Amino acid sequence: MGRTTNPLTKEGPVHWYQFLIRIFLSGALIVAASELAKRSTMAGALLISLPLASIATLIWLHIDGQETEQLALFSKEVLWLVIPSMVFFISLPILLNRGVDFWPSLTFSVTLTAVCYASCLWLISNTIGTS
Repeated sequence: MGRTTNPLTKEGPVHWYQFLIRIFLSGALIVAASELAKRSTMAGALLISLPLASIATLIWLHIDGQETEQLALFSKEVLWLVIPSMVFFISLPILLNRGVDFWPSLTFSVTLTAVCYASCLWLISNTIGTS
């Protein structure tokens, strides 16, 4: 059975060091994508659309000792939750192309996406039976 405790609750600089590496790498990905998008929107979109955050999370969970079943469940749940996230990427460009200002477009798209997430989470918990 794998370790399921949080390594940050244990004493020692190695655990905090790992945590800081995770924060740095996650932030670096976002900065790299935004800087790349300034030069090429397609390249920036490609970088951010890759499931790097999910892959990194799976790696960190594995390193932390999570069971294979938990990793598989996490992967399956991410797949199901990609569906409502598409609502954001459909609604935002439609609103912007129709002349709606950025902030109202963003607010509406985020709100609509949150409603879709809530609906999807309810559907998953009541039909598929994931955690």
